[in-house]
Amino acid sequence: MSTPIQIGFSQRIRLEWLEHTAALALAGATRSDIAAALSDLLGERLSVGSTAQRGNREKAIGILLSTWVTVPGRLEGLRQEGLAHLRRLPPEQHLALHWGMAMAAYPFFGTVAEVAGRLLRLQGSVAAAQAQRRLREQLGERETVSRAARRILRCFVDWDVLRDTERKGVYLAAPLRPLPDAPLAAWLVEAALRASGASSAPLAALAQSPALFPFTLGAPNGAIRTSERLELLRQGLDQDVVALRGNGTYELYNPRVHPRVRE
Repeated sequence: MSTPIQIGFSQRIRLEWLEHTAALALAGATRSDIAAALSDLLGERLSVGSTAQRGNREKAIGILLSTWVTVPGRLEGLRQEGLAHLRRLPPEQHLALHWGMAMAAYPFFGTVAEVAGRLLRLQGSVAAAQAQRRLREQLGERETVSRAARRILRCFVDWDVLRDTERKGVYLAAPLRPLPDAPLAAWLVEAALRASGASSAPLAALAQSPALFPFTLGAPNGAIRTSERLELLRQGLDQDVVALRGNGTYELYNPRVHPRVRE
């Protein structure tokens, strides 16, 4: 049985907030210091005047911390390498890093991205109502699913990977963002693999995943071969498979098996 997904990513998060959080982590700030800085940053933007213990501001801070600061142990290597890439790469390449960490830390984010990417490939646009219906079919008839999906789709618009149209709730794709940097492409492949919950998957399926619809990846093979966390295996005559190191046995991701949502 597949592991249930916690929605978690339930707020509209600005890209500059993720950038600020990662910059604080890069500077060596402690979790408590980062949380305090984020509270100051968002104090006039979310839950203004509210005294609720778990208002929108606190939930947003939790998402930011869980993406770039307090990740599970299995994601620590990915986080550390992601921060190193943020330090060396120009700002226009940073979206891919925030996207990958959001997918890995919050698989529901990746599921919404995958649904949006499939709709774009199928019909060239994304209708919010259609995306929400597909997500409910996969993850259960819950209002929390639709509400969180709406907010993530608005994140995609804020981050300029989807664009509004004259029809409310219908979006078109922004121009693709090329990622020629091989180490970054390999890092994003790992993020997609970890978001899937599998220990291995075909490289082509990961690199061309609908969940990575905003990007076109350069050839990551060489960078994967030198990775400390990934290995590249040959399956059959011509299929390369990416696997997490140290798992012993590998279970390929089955896209027909959808995890259930746990609130």
